[in-house]
Amino acid sequence: MGVMTGANTAGADLEYGTQTLNRQLQDKGFLLSSTENVINWARTGSLHWMTFGLACCAVEMIQTSMPRYDIERFGAAPRASPRQSDLMIVAGTLTNKMAPALRKVYDQMPEPRYVISMGSCANGGGYYHYSYSVVRGCDRIVPVDVYVPGCPPTAEALLYGVLQLQKKIRRTGTIAR
Repeated sequence: MGVMTGANTAGADLEYGTQTLNRQLQDKGFLLSSTENVINWARTGSLHWMTFGLACCAVEMIQTSMPRYDIERFGAAPRASPRQSDLMIVAGTLTNKMAPALRKVYDQMPEPRYVISMGSCANGGGYYHYSYSVVRGCDRIVPVDVYVPGCPPTAEALLYGVLQLQKKIRRTGTIAR
């Protein structure tokens, strides 16, 4: 699979950032930072994700919430409503009839909003690429921030994609996407 290279590489950057903050607080007793950095730090640790499971990739997406992978330890909590979530995970084959519903749900999400495209079907149509009724990638309907390849991708791959999104949020900030 080759997504993760070691046992604890998933949370290494998160732990490094937390250790740096703890060291600064212990040495000085206070922190100096810009408001934007604090907001970005809070956003990366509190991603509320909403599922848009369309096919078999949704089973692997559900696995990330189970005790073995536990995506919530990285600050990502599931939400049932698009109005309460800032991350949408699109998993599975997107058809032409389902595309307007995807866009409608995306438009209901508050800003800043992020999208992870999970699996070959969501990324580019996958096995059904040449079918008349399949959208060849959900990026034709909504802007995608992170692509997770595979058919279906493993739960580790999705977890790695969420961590990559957190890095992207820290790097780009909330104002610029």
